[in-house]
Amino acid sequence: MPSKYQPQILGWIGDLDKGGNYLTGADQRLLYANDNYCVFIRKTLFDQLFYLSLCFILLCISSLILFFGAKLCHLLLGFTMKEDLTVFIIITIGLITCIFALYAIVIPCLFQNLFTRKGSPIIFNRKTRKVYVNESYFFNFKVLRNPLTFLHPNKKRIKEYDWADLHGVVVHNYSRYSLNSTILMVCKPNTNKTIDHIMLDPLRNGIGSYLVWGWVNNFMCANDLISLNDGKYKWEQETQFKKEIIKGQGWPDWMVEAFNATTHDELADIKQKYNVKAS
Repeated sequence: MPSKYQPQILGWIGDLDKGGNYLTGADQRLLYANDNYCVFIRKTLFDQLFYLSLCFILLCISSLILFFGAKLCHLLLGFTMKEDLTVFIIITIGLITCIFALYAIVIPCLFQNLFTRKGSPIIFNRKTRKVYVNESYFFNFKVLRNPLTFLHPNKKRIKEYDWADLHGVVVHNYSRYSLNSTILMVCKPNTNKTIDHIMLDPLRNGIGSYLVWGWVNNFMCANDLISLNDGKYKWEQETQFKKEIIKGQGWPDWMVEAFNATTHDELADIKQKYNVKAS
């Protein structure tokens, strides 16, 4: 049975239900929570360094393949035998595949991990039902990108979403370790048509990939199964949290103030104060 959110994302395992969830755990990804909003990071420092190193190694290997492949192609340009033509075609296909892998996977992964700051936090406000992200442009799931974007590796996506338009799905990475990721499908209001994707909880083993989704849903439902002191920062440490995680990371002033908005009217007043178009 396919996902009800279309177009379906590659590696889809299943759709996730919203609402109270007994499968919950704050995990080390929960940074902070108070009665208005909670904050999760999407990248731990260990994961960031690991995948950064892996991407750098792949980049070096790909560069060597391209260099020596191009040399061989140059030597075979004056081929006279059928065998030479076959080798030339195989090498050319290999070079094209390598270039596409660099363009679609290796360089975006390198940029994503290199320019992810403070774990790329995602904020859920349960009073206004808004979700806020501040992340690298390369944190998304695009395969075909404008080549010019590679000239701006620090480009960011800073956006506000409606919780009602975000729907969880689980996908796997096809590796031998069967690592799962929880993705938020951004749909057009009141439809199942996907227009964007947000990474919520990447590359986790088994049941661990469902814990953050469970905690977030319990938080948004004000469920007693969670504690506001489950995170790295306790609820009374908001000032310290904002100083160490939010300050200096490019968050707009209006958005930082909107984290704590308690009503839609209050949110509208904040946006008016900063001359922000209401979403």
